[in-house]
Amino acid sequence: MGEQPVAGTPGAAVGADPIGGPADVTSRALLRGKVGAYVALTKPRIIELLLITTIPAMFAAQRGVPPLGLVLVTLLGGALAAGSANALNCVVDADIDAIMRRTRTRPLARHTVTPRAALVFGVVLGIAATVVLAAFTTWQAAVLADVAILFYVFVYSMWLKRRTSQNIVWGGLAGCMPVIIGWSAVTGGIGWPAWVFFGVIFFWTPPHTWALAMRYREDYAAAGVPMLPVVATERVVIRQMVLYSWAMVVCSLLLVPASSWIYAAVAAPVGLAFLGAVHRLHVRVLRAPVRQDRTPPGEFMTVFHLSNLYLTAVSVAWAVDAAFGLGVVGWPW
Repeated sequence: MGEQPVAGTPGAAVGADPIGGPADVTSRALLRGKVGAYVALTKPRIIELLLITTIPAMFAAQRGVPPLGLVLVTLLGGALAAGSANALNCVVDADIDAIMRRTRTRPLARHTVTPRAALVFGVVLGIAATVVLAAFTTWQAAVLADVAILFYVFVYSMWLKRRTSQNIVWGGLAGCMPVIIGWSAVTGGIGWPAWVFFGVIFFWTPPHTWALAMRYREDYAAAGVPMLPVVATERVVIRQMVLYSWAMVVCSLLLVPASSWIYAAVAAPVGLAFLGAVHRLHVRVLRAPVRQDRTPPGEFMTVFHLSNLYLTAVSVAWAVDAAFGLGVVGWPW
């Protein structure tokens, strides 16, 4: 009595599938694809790099190991803020992303997410970041996160990126914000070491980004984005990379007076190693005939990857130094 027809038998309802059947599998695949598309909007790899600089700032501000809960909520708030900025950037850059080979697989370029949905998603992430940081860290950290989002979207993405070859120099200010956000989450203020490391990231951004742009300059040119490698010769680009790299390393050494031998033992050699790589590339470019597109892009990509290693090494050294409590005590932080 009341028995239901079994799927696949004459009495089964038309179109019905057994649990776990093809329709169910398809639904799960579609859900995974949709979730993956929204995750891709946040650009997880960029978030990882930003969070790497947040943790050492928190350790240095604490002059030791900060409470684990505070670290976790700060990282969560920072990830939400960065994800918001990146998702909104995808909305602004949808036309560019569809042209460039490096970005044509992004969700908006592939039409797997609508611009309106991406916009709502980005705004919601920004609101969530503000709530998390304000409720569990400090109001200053929340405000700084909002400033970073607004600057990245309105100043860099909507204004600088398509108008000047120095776009990444000033637009990179948004990428420096996690350091002072992390410091503020611990102390409610911003100490001078945080501003010094802010400067390290500021000077690090141009050689890091221009090395990547040299690899994809044809894409940027096709999209009409005036990145420095598009509008200038290799000699100009590498000269600028050398200058910013020196400024970066010198700025990193300004933290030595407030640290111990641990930080100095890492910052100095990795800085010299990175400068050596940039200068070798400089020599290679100068020895080549005076024409663009002469140096293999792979050599610039080597500098790009080394820049990631450099920033990671210096950040970890700063955190370890603070965690062991070996920094100079008494500095007015």
